Amino acid sequence: MEKKNQKALKEVKDSKRMITIQAIGGYDEVGKNMTAVTVNGETVLFDMGIQLDNYIKLTEEGDIIKYSPDELIAAEAVPDVTLLGKKALQVKAILPSHAHLDHIGAIPFLARRFKKAGIYGTPFTMSVLNKTLQDEKINLPNRITSVTPNSTVKITKNLKAEFINTTHSTPQSAMIALHTPEGIILYANDFKFDLYPTLGKKPNFERLKELGKKGIRALIVDSTYSRSHMKMPSESVAKQMLKDVMLGTDNRGKGILVTTFSSHIARLKSIIEYGKKLNRKVVFLGRSLTKYTYAAEDIGLVHFSKEVELVRYWKQIKRKLKQVVKDGKQKYVLVVTGHQGEPKSTLSKMVDEKTDYRFGHEDHVIFSCKTIPSPTNIANREYLEQNLKHYGVRIFKDIHVSGHAAREDIRDLINFVRPEHIIPSHGTVEMTSATKELAKEMGYETGKTVHMMHDGTEVRI
Repeated sequence: MEKKNQKALKEVKDSKRMITIQAIGGYDEVGKNMTAVTVNGETVLFDMGIQLDNYIKLTEEGDIIKYSPDELIAAEAVPDVTLLGKKALQVKAILPSHAHLDHIGAIPFLARRFKKAGIYGTPFTMSVLNKTLQDEKINLPNRITSVTPNSTVKITKNLKAEFINTTHSTPQSAMIALHTPEGIILYANDFKFDLYPTLGKKPNFERLKELGKKGIRALIVDSTYSRSHMKMPSESVAKQMLKDVMLGTDNRGKGILVTTFSSHIARLKSIIEYGKKLNRKVVFLGRSLTKYTYAAEDIGLVHFSKEVELVRYWKQIKRKLKQVVKDGKQKYVLVVTGHQGEPKSTLSKMVDEKTDYRFGHEDHVIFSCKTIPSPTNIANREYLEQNLKHYGVRIFKDIHVSGHAAREDIRDLINFVRPEHIIPSHGTVEMTSATKELAKEMGYETGKTVHMMHDGTEVRI
């Protein structure tokens, strides 16, 4: 009888420590990231991103603003927030981990459904969000609050969010520790462990280890590169690769075009540095390049506009390229949008001869990026590259290092924080399965301490 009573008391005690984690998006695909964590009737939402392929299809057909949130959900361009059910009424905060569109891109369209929920993120992330809202002329009822990296914000009496500095391919990315009366949930999308970053600080390893000692109930972890048996190289490696191409090849008298992720401020900083060493004027051409640059400048992170010319709108871009032709392309480094071959991008329009600029034999076109592995991106890039080859240009591909953790980075994170439970996230089933296998290798048990989730499912811990 005494054993039964002890068992009953333990069950009551455990039930009070219940945390519900629900996958809303990003557990069956790359993109559309969103996770809901509910503790004692209070819910927070980690990330609220778009699915880029489906989003791009809509923007090709017209202005994205004309679509209602329900239409965007139906097109699978944004997370299906109807999966929250009654939890939607108890959402207290939206916590984006960083500034990439697959993590913040749906906030302008969906956040108003959670009017009482504040939006909290690091200064760069919030600066990008505010720029997006201004560009699209969207007013949100939600309070938007910047949180300094490595600091904590109080959400409710019982919930606190700690933004732990990590490295990624955009500034001020954070792992978010949700402190609750029932324990800590650590959300780690996206990250890598870069010991030699070219912009910003190293990851806060000490704080991660401290939290591990306190006890982590569950780790929700990036799985994008979990199949790669390696440690992801530093951004300083990508900088050296860029140096080898820009300063180590014969480009005298040739045009130089570079394209990369507009949000990759560290990479843009390196391009500017080497452009200046070539004694060429650096010009940024494209809306997203200028948006992310101004977002970084608004918080004092960089001062690119003192070093480069920023050209945003298409009519201005056409005028600028006409001037480049007149001055001589050998006097410029042109940084352009279009690294994935997007049809409406500056690079694609240049290739399609919609400007006065003409590619010449052995001009340099540098793709400081990887092709995001989706059918749309692969097809667009193949089409773009085939057209470039007709001009006889020199194409430099994959001058890039990913901002995502590889398998051995994920292993290090697990060893640092030693969570009770692991939830693989941010990826296709093949990607999350690789994280599951790593967790099993480290002593976790599928279904008990490592949980495979799909969009719409939930686990109670």
